[in-house]
Amino acid sequence: MLPSVLIVDDEKHTREGLQQALEESYDVCVAANATEAFNLMDAQPFDAVVTDLRMPGKSGLKVIDKALSLSPRPAVLMMTAYGNIETAVEAMKRGAVDFLTKPVNIERLEVLIQRALRTRTLETEVKQLHERLDEKFNFDHIVGNSEKLREVIERVRLVAPSRATLLVEGESGTGKELIAQAIHQASPRSRGPLVAVHCAALADNLLESELFGHERGAFTGANERRIGRFESASGGTLFLDEIGEISASTQVKLLRFLETKSIERVGGSKAIELDVRLVAATNRDLEQRVREGKFREDLFFRLNVVRIVMPPLRERVSDIPLLLAHYLKLFAAENQVSPLTLTAGALRALQSYPWPGNIRELRNFCENAVVLHRGPELSEYDLEPKFRNAGFAESQASAASLTGEGGAKPELGVATQRHFSMAPNRLLSIEENEKRLLHEALIKSRGNRTKAAALMGVSRRTLHRKLAQWPELDVLD
Repeated sequence: MLPSVLIVDDEKHTREGLQQALEESYDVCVAANATEAFNLMDAQPFDAVVTDLRMPGKSGLKVIDKALSLSPRPAVLMMTAYGNIETAVEAMKRGAVDFLTKPVNIERLEVLIQRALRTRTLETEVKQLHERLDEKFNFDHIVGNSEKLREVIERVRLVAPSRATLLVEGESGTGKELIAQAIHQASPRSRGPLVAVHCAALADNLLESELFGHERGAFTGANERRIGRFESASGGTLFLDEIGEISASTQVKLLRFLETKSIERVGGSKAIELDVRLVAATNRDLEQRVREGKFREDLFFRLNVVRIVMPPLRERVSDIPLLLAHYLKLFAAENQVSPLTLTAGALRALQSYPWPGNIRELRNFCENAVVLHRGPELSEYDLEPKFRNAGFAESQASAASLTGEGGAKPELGVATQRHFSMAPNRLLSIEENEKRLLHEALIKSRGNRTKAAALMGVSRRTLHRKLAQWPELDVLD
């Protein structure tokens, strides 16, 4: 499909001559005045508009205003026989991408149209990219509904529009960088750059140059000037991950930036003022490092204007099913396979697992399951031992609480002992653990179902349903 171009000129031979010259490469429409141009622009979209400046009635500047009020906006070129700097400046202020004088050079016009269309395409792509980023990193796409996560999101909503420096704390894998991205996208700086630096991944001598840049000749191998991450983030946000790992000399320079909003390149003496918002993150206890003399107290207070603490996944157990469903669906789509579902037993085991690697570990588990598992369903018996053992350990702890910590277990009847006899070291399944817990609760409560339900932490109705499923447990020998 050819790009569409609208030619607006009150001189008939000019507009028809331009139409004939361009019609092999473009879908060309013509208008004799601004009113005709308005009607055509309302009726159909154009990729480019080429308009005369001086016409009877409304001028070409009004055509520019009309064209740039549309969505999507066409690229606009101005042409006139009265070329002068003032006219060109006014046309450019209105939004014209370039300016031609009459008589129009066709080759130059074609070059300018092609350049304008490329610029328009880039602008459209940038706009779409920003829209996708806004959608990807908005708060609605942060998966989870636990109380602790809601508290974090509410705090982020409040602080994002401000200019305040933020300190994000939390264990590795809890989503600190995701929160930093959400803060940036929800701020007035969202159209500026977001530059991330993992401080622990760089040696001390490299980190300083990476952050602040260096002048030519600043050190051996510095053959040219280098712009650092601070300057690259100007007008946007700089995210410093693992801030607790930076050296004492880098801490001094960082403190200077927070106090003066300016930096000096390594080997330079000129202060460079910057408009950069700083978001720092750490999995260390910075207050403890201050007490140990490993982190400057004044820098800690400068960073800790607003503190956001990311909860570990073990404190967001109610979010685990949501995260599992999200990532299983995501990786199924990426690998073009059918979605994988979890059985109730598998889900219970995964919720019992402490997830020391937090969301990063859960994400890896989901990708591994989607890629390697055969069949539409994943049961507890398909899980690695560490996940099954977590569910077993939780059940055993519950059983210990029923019998009394450190106390002797109640005597089990012959039939009960026979029912639960098992080979040495055999791992109990989730169902077997439930049956054992239920029977021990009935023993301790001497058959009182209300007390047994209370001991297990379930409703009487749930206990009745379990007894209907396993009637043999309701017999006390």
